Amino acid sequence: MLVGTQPRYRGGPPETTMTTAEIAIVIQSITATSVAGSLVFAAYQFRHLRRAQHVANFTKMVELQMHLREMRVHDPHLARTYSHDVEYLAGDKDVREYFFNLMQLSVYEIVWFSYREGQLPEDYYRSWEKRMQAIAAEPSFRRMVSNPSMKIHHDEFQTYIQQVVKDTPPRHVSG
Repeated sequence: MLVGTQPRYRGGPPETTMTTAEIAIVIQSITATSVAGSLVFAAYQFRHLRRAQHVANFTKMVELQMHLREMRVHDPHLARTYSHDVEYLAGDKDVREYFFNLMQLSVYEIVWFSYREGQLPEDYYRSWEKRMQAIAAEPSFRRMVSNPSMKIHHDEFQTYIQQVVKDTPPRHVSG
């Protein structure tokens, strides 16, 4: 080698070596990051599971309520058990229509609540929303909503349905 010249690299950067302590720190960092990521993922899954259980519990309660309504559709005399339920209903046909519409509303309440809790895709919810707007135009449905008899629904849902009926023009049935 000539005096005053620098050696040239042949084939890449100079070699570097890590000490055992440095390797241990890198492995510990990777492990700690993996554990932290697992904990975050577990928390997310727990939250999702809790929300799904909440929707399942709500659904079960509405289904039980709907079954009581179904019994009144099959046997309108059962509706007279609670006089307030039939106070503004003239006969068996009115009782059946009233409780049938409440049953339809119960199904939609499950759909509404499930969507609100992030358990249903938007396109599925929107298809139900369109169908309920068509039902809200029906005279029997409008009579049911305007009837002051007790209806057990989620408060926000009841307010929402009242607004849907208000915003939907009534269907006029001829004949």
